[in-house]
Amino acid sequence: MQYPAPIAHLIDSYMKLPGIGEKTATRLAFYTLDMPDMDVHDFSTALTEVKQKLHRCTICGNVTEQDPCSICSDPTREKSTIMVVEQPKDVMAFEEMGEYNGLYHVLHGVLSPMDGLGPEEINIKSLIVRLQKQDNVKEVILALNSTPEGESTAMYISKLIKPAGIKVTRLAAGLAVGSDIEYANSITLKRAVQGRTSI
Repeated sequence: MQYPAPIAHLIDSYMKLPGIGEKTATRLAFYTLDMPDMDVHDFSTALTEVKQKLHRCTICGNVTEQDPCSICSDPTREKSTIMVVEQPKDVMAFEEMGEYNGLYHVLHGVLSPMDGLGPEEINIKSLIVRLQKQDNVKEVILALNSTPEGESTAMYISKLIKPAGIKVTRLAAGLAVGSDIEYANSITLKRAVQGRTSI
């Protein structure tokens, strides 16, 4: 059946989201059609604001409304430790845990030649520049997902950093291979941080 153009466009838009197929997108489109006008307006405003008001922190790469972000500008944070994560949502997971008080660096991806992601496509260069400028950093924690891409990215970054004499550690027991940090509970994350090992 041929849907009216606005519905077809909305279905196509929903299908751009990860994990949303045609059937789910169609269901969401018709659900949106039945939503109260105010809810639809709020939804569209939220989508617009997240693109217009958020940007990357020029220091760590995390998403923020202010620059530098609240973590980088917090004088109470431990400046000698930087935790490297794949995505901003990983920062949120560690912050919710409440056990880590250092700084972060967000890569916005991992090395994946199959997807065309090399060192220049993710936020690695700014990490190296940051470490050269901040001589008080004693440890870099590589908190990347336990996937083949995450592992190869960790090894690549480790090889870049080690000559500078900075301790490089990796999250340890607690995170299963193939799991994502954002889905781990706080106890699992706490054990992973406490049990990190040198690589």
